[in-house]
Amino acid sequence: MNDIHIRKVTSSDIHQLQEISRRTFSEAFSEVNTGEDMNKYLEENLSLEKLTAELNNENSEFYFAIVDDNIIGYLKLNSAEAQTDLKDNKALEIERIYVLPAFHGKHVGQSLYRKAIEVAKQKNADYVWLGVWEENDKAIAFYKKNGFVEFGKHLFMLGNDEQTDIMMKLKLKD
Repeated sequence: MNDIHIRKVTSSDIHQLQEISRRTFSEAFSEVNTGEDMNKYLEENLSLEKLTAELNNENSEFYFAIVDDNIIGYLKLNSAEAQTDLKDNKALEIERIYVLPAFHGKHVGQSLYRKAIEVAKQKNADYVWLGVWEENDKAIAFYKKNGFVEFGKHLFMLGNDEQTDIMMKLKLKD
């Protein structure tokens, strides 16, 4: 595979961000959730308005993974008050790493993950944390491989379906 380029998302990329967000989320979870819950989640959480607000939040950052000028995945990071749960100024949250299925196993997720760690170190974060659906064994294995450990659970609403996320973290400092 050709080189993976990671680039920060800008406001002029909002339509591409929505497209890759909706596509990767749908491809990852539509088979194991109802159409009604998926549609509700996509409309409420991946609308242009919501993504624009997130992109304009100074404590959130998005990055595209690009191969041959094609966006094949993305990363969303949150610090400070933008974090979904902990709101710890010494932490960085990886809220989303999503890659198109055709590129799974081709180090795209790992490249996005490395970017997250790079940003965390630039921000002098003590640790990185995330929430991953308890039934997403592949993602849990990915994070464990990268040194993350479980430290709790939190609720994730997918449409009207209450799901449980495992919270995991990686210490960057002792």
